[in-house]
Amino acid sequence: MQFSNVKEITTKELAQLLLDSAKPRPLVLDARSQIEYAVSHIETAAQIDALTPDLAALSTVSKDRPIVVYCAVGYRSAKLAQQLDKVGMKCIYNLSGGIFQWANEGRLIFKDDQPTQVVHPYNAIWGKLLKASFHAQEQ
Repeated sequence: MQFSNVKEITTKELAQLLLDSAKPRPLVLDARSQIEYAVSHIETAAQIDALTPDLAALSTVSKDRPIVVYCAVGYRSAKLAQQLDKVGMKCIYNLSGGIFQWANEGRLIFKDDQPTQVVHPYNAIWGKLLKASFHAQEQ
């Protein structure tokens, strides 16, 4: 309930939106750390630091362009979505279930423009929400 004003989008809705050329392509923002992003991310996603986001970098984005923010499960991205709302962005969505849900459903994830099968598990506790077969091994 901490982010009750943040609109959610399901993984299915985002997948359909990314495929629908008749609708404006959403800006997809990955609110995980650079280390998590480097392991894998949703294909069109740009990484943004959830702790100290460079909101000025988004100043050229139309305030009406749909923005979908995600993280591992949804907390960091909901917090960032709230910040984007405060700076006047009008069409912001938090990806329900985050990249864990996306991967658990077998949707494509990428590393360096190539499909991959693993996701950074964030930590031992939250990583339990990600199917074990998708866990990236510590390097």
